[in-house]
Amino acid sequence: MKVLLVIAPEKFRDEELAEPVAALKNAGIGYDIASTKRGTCTGMMGGKATAISLDEIDPKNYDGIIIVGGNGAQAHLWDDDLLQPMVRLFAEKHKMVGAICLAPVVLARAGVLKGKKATYFESPVSFREMRAGGAVLVNAPVVTDTRLVTANGPAAAKAFADTFIKMLTAVEW
Repeated sequence: MKVLLVIAPEKFRDEELAEPVAALKNAGIGYDIASTKRGTCTGMMGGKATAISLDEIDPKNYDGIIIVGGNGAQAHLWDDDLLQPMVRLFAEKHKMVGAICLAPVVLARAGVLKGKKATYFESPVSFREMRAGGAVLVNAPVVTDTRLVTANGPAAAKAFADTFIKMLTAVEW
């Protein structure tokens, strides 16, 4: 089992990467970190992560995808030409899809939140994007709907990671 973690090349939210990484390691689940460019990525709190480029990714090799938020998500991930089709493919193949903080907008723009319950970090622009994507907005730290899990920010990162892994490893899928 393997999960793809996607971060912005700069200003990703450190806890929103660190908590899923720790939970995946604890569960014995492999992962790769990818971004819009290969190399060292820097978090909002100064953390560093080494990423491969999204164009190096073959989605067939992964059972799920987590998109990390932070200010960099809006600048680097919302409009990425590779990430949106990748998210759609994961959703179409009934693989786990997760996004936290400002990253659920990627799911909305990819069209996978139409009629689905979701949460996000609220700002005027993220609210408009989530509504435009057809999401059923829920004011809660972590929200699930079928094979989707969303969370509203760094305070929910641990619960988000735990929920993602629980759903990923559930036998009923």
